[in-house]
Amino acid sequence: MCIPTQGDIPFFYPQPTPQFGVIYFRREVDCIEDPTILNLFFTRDEGALTATKQKYGRSLHKVAYNVLLDNHDAEECVNDTLHRAWEAIPPKRPEFLGAYLSKITRNLSLKRWRAASAQKRGGSQADLMLSELADTIPQSQTVEGSFEYTQTVQAINDCLRGMEANNRVVFVRRYFFGDSVQDLCRQFKSSESKIKSILYRARQKLKIHLEREGVVI
Repeated sequence: MCIPTQGDIPFFYPQPTPQFGVIYFRREVDCIEDPTILNLFFTRDEGALTATKQKYGRSLHKVAYNVLLDNHDAEECVNDTLHRAWEAIPPKRPEFLGAYLSKITRNLSLKRWRAASAQKRGGSQADLMLSELADTIPQSQTVEGSFEYTQTVQAINDCLRGMEANNRVVFVRRYFFGDSVQDLCRQFKSSESKIKSILYRARQKLKIHLEREGVVI
């Protein structure tokens, strides 16, 4: 549940819903259902890895590429995601496999990006997202202890659940999946100014909500 930042801070963990979950994951293989894939993991059948990559590989690659802007590094993150999933399942049985995998990919991508950017900052999507969120989300050093972390996560989730569905999807696609503003314009058939306006209003709403909940920005 982490916004792209140099530290670890909480963020909404998107879960597919009938209203807008379809926008999160573009599955290229629909014949293998998630319960079947999970059963393969639980029986330690390596076919689970093949099925997972067939179904979610392209979506995971896009999550990683949006942060790293490098196809080779993105593919390595996808492979590392599969390895992490293999180690975690079982005993873990994620309710939403696509969201679970995307979270792993995103965290791995940000870790790799932070390592590559330790000496030099550029104009990547991660840099742009950092600058956009600088005045909205608390940095890791301001969230002390697991209780405060959990409370901040809950406050962010509550705020996002209160947003209109389209605005929530735009926000999550931008700040969780790392889609560029131009990508969002194409996805939602909207102008750049409209997408930027949605993101700005969402950030301001989130900032006000967090301040009201006593979260230190």
